[in-house]
Formats: sequence, C-alpha cells, structure tokens
Amino acid sequence: MKVTVLGAGAWGTALSIVLRSGNHSVTLWGHRAQLLEEIRSAGENRSYLPGVPIPSDLRFETDLKEAVRGANFIVLAVPSKAMREIGTELKGLNVPLISVTKGIEFNTGLTMSSVLRECVPDAPVAALSGPTLAMEVALKIPTAVVAASETLALSLEIQNLFHRPYFRVYTSSDLRGVELAGALKNVIAIGAGVCDGLGLGDNAKAALITRAIVEMRRLGVACSAQPDTFSGLSGLGDVTVTCFSKLSRNRSFGERLGRGESIQHILESTKTVAEGYPTARAAWQLAAKHGVEVPIISEVYSMLYEGKNLKDALRDLTLRESKSE
Repeated sequence: MKVTVLGAGAWGTALSIVLRSGNHSVTLWGHRAQLLEEIRSAGENRSYLPGVPIPSDLRFETDLKEAVRGANFIVLAVPSKAMREIGTELKGLNVPLISVTKGIEFNTGLTMSSVLRECVPDAPVAALSGPTLAMEVALKIPTAVVAASETLALSLEIQNLFHRPYFRVYTSSDLRGVELAGALKNVIAIGAGVCDGLGLGDNAKAALITRAIVEMRRLGVACSAQPDTFSGLSGLGDVTVTCFSKLSRNRSFGERLGRGESIQHILESTKTVAEGYPTARAAWQLAAKHGVEVPIISEVYSMLYEGKNLKDALRDLTLRESKSE
C-alpha cells in the first residue's frame, strides 16, 4: 500500500516506522523543510525521536498535494488545532483518512474524525488510538491499539495496514467513544502530573485516575459513545500509560505546573504539543453543553485557564459531598 503520514513530529515519525516495517510505501509530510532535511541527512528525527533510526527509503515531502497524490491511505498526525486547516486542503479526496490525533475542536466540540468528515465529505474516516508513547512505538516495544470507524470493513482494513508482532491492532465500531477517550485522558494526565509535582504520592494519583475514568465515561455516554469503550485500550489503557509514564507529554506538563512553573513558560519551552492543554477548555465546554458533571476536568480547566491555585483545586475536589461509588 501507498501511505502518506501528515505530521513529522514524534507520533507521525513513529507511525511511519511502523508502516514501513510492513513493507508499505510511506511518504512523511511536514511543513518545515529544514526538519525534513535534518531527518533525511541524519537518518533520525533528532528533534522528536533522537537515536531512533529512520528507514532509509522513507520519502519526505513538504508539498501537501504532492504528498497525498496516489495515496491509498492518509494518516493525520497533526496537532488538533491544525486539523481543520489541513482537512480543508484535502477536500475532494475519497481515500480513507485515519486520525491519530487526540483532541476536541474548541469552537465546535467535534472530535478529529468529525472535523475531517466536514472538510472532506467524500472520504471515509477512522481513528487509531490506545496506549502509544511515540518513543516506545518507534523502538518496536510491544503495545496494543484500537482502530475505530463506523464500518467494520474500514476498521479491518486499518487493522491489516498497521498490525505487527509488536503493534497489535483491535477493531471497534465506536468511533466517537474511542476518540473522546483518547482526548479526555490527556486532560486527566495533566491532573495526574500536578499530583506528581505537588508530591502527593501514588495513592492520590490512583484515586484521581479512577474517578476521572468515571467522569470520562459519563461525558462520553452523553455524547452518544458506548460506555465499555472507556474500559478499553483507548480509555483505561491510554489513561494508565499517559498518567504514569515519564515519557508522557501531558503528565510532564502537569508535573512542571505542580512544581511551580508558569503555563506560559512550559508552553514556550516545549517542542511537542501537550494536547491536554487545549482539550481541557474544549472538554469543559462540551460538558457544560451536555449538562454533565465533570469535577476533575473542571478543576484542571480552572487551573489552566482561570488561574486557580493548585492546592485550592485539590481542596475543592476532596471536600466535595460524600457519596457512594
């Protein structure tokens, strides 16, 4: 198959390695010509995945139209804030579009596949999600993910496209649930990181994560997702790795915040996007729209966008009215 990956960051590069290991013809697109040239000449993406060899026959392209020409599948690994812009550029295509971006559009509350469906109405859309730290995937350390679309045939195609001995792919028909789980867990990971930064210990973090999954499920069901999805790879699986791993961008963002760094400084000093930051605002708005109680997401939102003191946010969570589980 001929596959184009849009986005030359850590995740796009890691998936290019996975796809090429399956003998697919892979084109990696990025808007920064200098970065692509550095990857080509060094044989590795030193900016995002230092030390990981890149297949020598990977094709690089900065022209978007040229990059997608003749592709059988297009994988979108661009930041959520750029998804609509890139999707608009793809209008008129009818090949499957696979979003691997975990976010929610703020203005509309749409998941990334829904954004793509609006921008590229003739193309089938799908999502790939799960516990996938880019560095571990690039190093071919085993994991499992889920390919989701509204048709079983497309999910099976994507399963076949990506499945490797070290990259096990399951299928799901709950596209909305898989995407919401993947997006919301990034918000929770920031909260988990704040726990680390404040030195609260593993008990507090485990309790936070457990209750967070409940509210993720509650919000997901209100948005027509299937409740069981949040106990699967894109929910519990991704929450676990993102909240505990030192490689997690969102957990690290929260940890730095908990240690006293300003949000502005963290944003300016980080190369990679912590999707939980914009998603916190979108998730809070989505919950308000549906009238869903999401105390943990709400406190993370208040810390990030209303300047709420971290310890006050923790106090307000722990002093909530007691109830049954």
